[in-house]
Amino acid sequence: MEPSAPFAFKAGDYPEKPGCYLMRDASGRLLYVGKSKKLRSRLRSYFTTRHARKRLRELVAQIASIEIILVNNETESLLLENNLIKIHKPPYNRALKRDNSGYAYLELTGERIPRLAVHFRDRREPGQAAGDGAGTAAAGADAAPPAVNDAAGDAGAPPNEKAEHAAPGKPAGRTRASGKRGTGAASGTPAGKRDKPAEAERQPAQAEPKRFGPFASARFRNELLEFLTDHYKLRSCATLPKRACLLYHIGRCSGICEGHISEAEYAKDVKQVTELLFGGSKDALLARMYAQMAEYAEQLKFEKAQNMLEHIRNLEKTPERQIVDRETNVNQEVLYFGSEGVMIAKVQQGMLRDFQLHELERGYGETACDRFLVQRYRAETKPDELIVNRVADPAAVRRALRRPGEGQAPPLQITQPKRGLKHALLQLCKENYEYRKGAGQHAADSVSKRGTCSGCEQ
Repeated sequence: MEPSAPFAFKAGDYPEKPGCYLMRDASGRLLYVGKSKKLRSRLRSYFTTRHARKRLRELVAQIASIEIILVNNETESLLLENNLIKIHKPPYNRALKRDNSGYAYLELTGERIPRLAVHFRDRREPGQAAGDGAGTAAAGADAAPPAVNDAAGDAGAPPNEKAEHAAPGKPAGRTRASGKRGTGAASGTPAGKRDKPAEAERQPAQAEPKRFGPFASARFRNELLEFLTDHYKLRSCATLPKRACLLYHIGRCSGICEGHISEAEYAKDVKQVTELLFGGSKDALLARMYAQMAEYAEQLKFEKAQNMLEHIRNLEKTPERQIVDRETNVNQEVLYFGSEGVMIAKVQQGMLRDFQLHELERGYGETACDRFLVQRYRAETKPDELIVNRVADPAAVRRALRRPGEGQAPPLQITQPKRGLKHALLQLCKENYEYRKGAGQHAADSVSKRGTCSGCEQ
């Protein structure tokens, strides 16, 4: 349904900050989700440019409201856009709709012989039916304005995902021998003489997989995977073969399938990769890589040292820290209470999915926050944790929200963080609250009554 009059765009209503924008028609239906590191400039381009593409002209003609979600940096805008498109599948978004598109993780599997693989996270609600799989894998460009996701993405966005699903051990122009620990057997020695772990591999996974990411840049992800493949030689095959493949012969796999390395030695390499990826921050990762490079140089392994330096140079271009897409099994809601209202961010298993602005009841002073919490979560499903900037009596709120039949279940966790990631989520909530209540009030009026994702909750 088209609006009776064109959308009145006012540049001053929108900030020149990074974030996502959600375009809706007069009925509130979500038409398009986009992102930009400079929202005002991007949105202005929709209304001040003569568009050659019919699809884009149709989109602009249907716009009745534009909702803004502010984030901290460009990386967060990329990841949030990816989440929102997969959740809502807007009709004018062609890219990122498929569940195996967008921004992936590196996964260290929980198999007995772990492998490194590219993993795409399931971003659907629990129990939600599978998506239609439509769309291409290219992200929208950050130039003015996108051809409704027809073109390839930003410089840091992933290329076509078919290419990204190539084997992680793909040769990169180097064909040196392994030089790795082994049994001393030549590559042509019959495989039957070795203790092969193929039978053990058929057993169920014995541990939970570990994931590192997500990566807003496919190039960065692939560089990291190439570095790990080069230096630790973990297998990348989905099924453990009976004989060593080409990757072993070009020095990019340890040949665990044929017993060229023992399971104990392989486990040491897995431990080193685990410590490298999950043992600290980006600075810690780079410090370990510099230390490894120095060790290679001392051992006169100058080719390996040079190769390590190339990887370090690429990995130093890591995207900024982000808080909108994390690996966790906890469901959280972040509530920033202002003087007149409350901004709620829904974070499901680490993925930011929803911002809603609600009014607070007047006349209750400091207890208004507690009343809001009790009224909201008596009627709705409780998350695992509430992150709030203020609450008068958290113990009383927990008691009021305890339901008959919960037995010995742990009470609802209510957190008032002063620092760290949870505090950063609270600050992001605050920034969006102040925008909606302040300079962006005119642009957000119609959306403030519904909440960010009210259309998808119906």
